[in-house]
Amino acid sequence: MEKTVSDTLTPGPCSGPRSRVARRRRAVAGAALALLVAVTGCTNSQQERPGATDRTGDATPVAVTGPLCDVLPSGAEPGSPGSLVGQSPDQALTWIPVLTTFEAAVRATGMAEELSAAGGLTILAPTDDAFRAKFSTANLDHLLLKDTDTLRGLLKEHLAGGARSAAELVAAGSVTTLAGTTLAVTAAQPGARLGDRAETVCADYRAAGARIHVINKVLGNLPDTAHEEDNHH
Repeated sequence: MEKTVSDTLTPGPCSGPRSRVARRRRAVAGAALALLVAVTGCTNSQQERPGATDRTGDATPVAVTGPLCDVLPSGAEPGSPGSLVGQSPDQALTWIPVLTTFEAAVRATGMAEELSAAGGLTILAPTDDAFRAKFSTANLDHLLLKDTDTLRGLLKEHLAGGARSAAELVAAGSVTTLAGTTLAVTAAQPGARLGDRAETVCADYRAAGARIHVINKVLGNLPDTAHEEDNHH
């Protein structure tokens, strides 16, 4: 049965969002994501969990915008936008339930520290559904387990220097990724459209030195292989 966003938010036997993330990883990419999860497992849920008090000096929530925000953690929930302020970017990614494939790719390529780049970073993170629409399970497993150089290049298509809000990206009119690709940026209420490829679906998460924008398509020029899944059934 096809999983939906709401499936990622169903409580499980381990504590909190990390158990939900683990189940989503297994559903999204098969063997590779399951293996990456097995390295950390439910022990990650014992780490200090971000909470409603982990904010920047006052109790003002961080405003995120987009149609997907309504089904993601909010308010005092662990993983809410306000709770991620001050978290390193790689840590913040683990608390956004729909970014488990992107976060697994960061770990597989060893790029976690690079997300805390001096001068800040804009992270355009595709949802799990975006990865499923782009890659077959076998293709994604291959990238995660064997072809991490190609995967690193793909991640750089989703990173840009400077921690810029969606409004700042729109005002600039374009963004150049760390891979050297320049994308036109236009307004797409309530967020931004990146070229003709993607739109923000929950923009403006704030991590330490970074802005994280959840987007609905995978960027870059790797071939689409999701259709190959159908050819094997």
